[in-house]
Amino acid sequence: MTSLPTEISVNTIIPIFTAIGDRHWQTFKDLEADFISQHGVEVWQEVFNFRVLPALDKDSSRWLLIQWCGEGIIWEKNVR
Repeated sequence: MTSLPTEISVNTIIPIFTAIGDRHWQTFKDLEADFISQHGVEVWQEVFNFRVLPALDKDSSRWLLIQWCGEGIIWEKNVR
């Protein structure tokens, strides 16, 4: 596991919270992809799991989980 950079700009993280708060899945996915391309997947996992997820309210966490699950279900339907 790579070490987490000491600083990730607030300007990088705030739009992620905004996309979740606005319930805009595509924007969230785009921001996630941009973050990963700039910092790598390991850093994304650290930032998301230890900075973003703990800061979410219950409704936002649930919305995010539903989006992930819904995306998986759509994929399975398309395969069949």
